[in-house]
Amino acid sequence: MTINITKCTFEDLGLLQEISVETFNETFMNQNSPENMKTYLEKSFNLTQLEKELSNIASEFYFIYSNEEIAGYLKVNTNDAQTEIMGNDSLEIERIYIRKKFHKQGLGSYLLNKAIEVAIKRNKEKLWLGVWEKNESAITFYKKMDFVQTGAHSFYMGDEEQVDFIMTKTLS
Repeated sequence: MTINITKCTFEDLGLLQEISVETFNETFMNQNSPENMKTYLEKSFNLTQLEKELSNIASEFYFIYSNEEIAGYLKVNTNDAQTEIMGNDSLEIERIYIRKKFHKQGLGSYLLNKAIEVAIKRNKEKLWLGVWEKNESAITFYKKMDFVQTGAHSFYMGDEEQVDFIMTKTLS
């Protein structure tokens, strides 16, 4: 298995939208109403929104390829791009998604290590992320990677308020 991680550019906008919608649907469509999924996907993954996020110098997107096929992506935020005020010593992992057919191949670890690499390069002391309280497999993965729950916040899926656990990892 050949793994390659590349930084997304504006030329990747269409592919970023495609992989964002696909992976979000695969992950959450069975636990949410079709109306709320549609509302969220249209708001969060339209081309204008993704272009705005790609334009922000405090955010970075990365694709992961397995044997030259796109397998998932990562979005990290620093400074004022973070979705919560966590301080300038923090890097947020806002999105880390792997296509379903690539699950259980260790690719999430590659993306997490990429986030750690970016954090170290930017002199950050900790990583944090929000993970839906019902996403038990993700919570288990993050705990295995030395993240601990440090709080919670609201996440809106359409008109439904959900709870995300905030999990943090201190870099040594």
